[in-house]
Amino acid sequence: DRLYEETYRPQFHFTAKENWLNDPNGLVYYDGEYHLFFQHNPEGINWGNMTWGHAVSPDLMHWTQRKHAIYPDEFGTIFSGSAVIDTENTSGFQTGCHPPLVCVFTYAGRFGVPERPYTQAIAYSTDRGRTFTKHHGNPVLDNLGPENRDPKVFWHAPTETWVMVLYAGPRGDFVILGSPDLKHWERLSDFTFPDGHECPELFELSIDGDPDNTRWVFWEAGGRYFIGQFDGVEFAPESEVLPSEWGRNCYAGQTWNNVPDGRRIFIAWMNGGSYPGMPFNQQMTFPRVLTLSSTPEGPRLYAYPIAEIAAIREPRGQWSGDILEPGMNPLAQLEGELWDIEAALRPGGEARLVLDVRGTPIVYDASAAVLSCMGRSADVPLEDGALALRVLIDRTSIEIFANGGRVVMSFCFLPDLLNKTLSLTTEGDSVAIDLLGVWEVRSTWPETL
Repeated sequence: DRLYEETYRPQFHFTAKENWLNDPNGLVYYDGEYHLFFQHNPEGINWGNMTWGHAVSPDLMHWTQRKHAIYPDEFGTIFSGSAVIDTENTSGFQTGCHPPLVCVFTYAGRFGVPERPYTQAIAYSTDRGRTFTKHHGNPVLDNLGPENRDPKVFWHAPTETWVMVLYAGPRGDFVILGSPDLKHWERLSDFTFPDGHECPELFELSIDGDPDNTRWVFWEAGGRYFIGQFDGVEFAPESEVLPSEWGRNCYAGQTWNNVPDGRRIFIAWMNGGSYPGMPFNQQMTFPRVLTLSSTPEGPRLYAYPIAEIAAIREPRGQWSGDILEPGMNPLAQLEGELWDIEAALRPGGEARLVLDVRGTPIVYDASAAVLSCMGRSADVPLEDGALALRVLIDRTSIEIFANGGRVVMSFCFLPDLLNKTLSLTTEGDSVAIDLLGVWEVRSTWPETL
């Protein structure tokens, strides 16, 4: 198979050209480019030799993979971390007209020579992310706990301080630190996240789009989160631990720093996928916008595919004002691998609504108000009598967004290569179709020779 045209190559989700990939790292926007660094094994198809791979995109969909950014050395392999644009040159790394792009990462000392504790370090680029230099004073933060790792760094404008949130270990233990220059760090506070593990995030969002009403989200690798307040030193939770993911394959997500339009854009590793016979292993989710919206239970996190997908899809069918009766399938004439489906449906009280994707059913049980797929379920009550669904389908993944992204279910799957069918059916009761739109998605990869 030709590069990017392989049988199981996702066509609009990021994958490395070859070998193993896991956590997204160093997400930052700079001078017209979204940077996606990622945990990568340059030497094999399975996990190991952790190195920061690197790709850039003008639109979060069309990616160009560049040479590896940060390689292991005597301090250890290069585990997860983040990146910032040091606009004011607080680090002193700037040498020309470009503010430095600074990556903050974990040295996995267990793989150092000799073996040593995990520490945090930095590397910088003065040429817009084309080349990177490790700071001569590494590590910049000594060990704070068992396998402490995964620094997420951002600029906190009210206190004019770089803030780092770090998993300290064991499970549940996190640390917040501050720095004036990305080189010298002070422990500001500790935070206990019940059973929280790895890859923390801390970011601010407005509620219902109101810039005068904001809250902070504290996040861990499994996608569970708190909503609360952050004063630059301590995070004070105002909610219980909340889920953001009800599927099987979404882990170690991170959001982009420095996005020019202010959106909080998220991407994660779709952990656990299978890609038999492929030169690559594992993929990312499609990028999502995170928002906070009011609900009867309080503000909650919503996630939805970025609007840029509209540029790579073509309409294949539109329905509105129709009634779906048992035995009908409006999608019977459609076949393919890459789909974006949007629907607003009003199921009768006993309806069992099934959207079948290449033999994999997505089921909504109206009597129980439960959405199910691939052995996972979520409570999804109707809103004003309607179920809103958005489903992205790539060659090896299904991502489901229910009720505007209040519930998200992410799955890797391995369909029968001969089955490219779609169907929408109901049992037990009819379903009113307010809106049903089906778009075929184009590949985002370049044509190869």
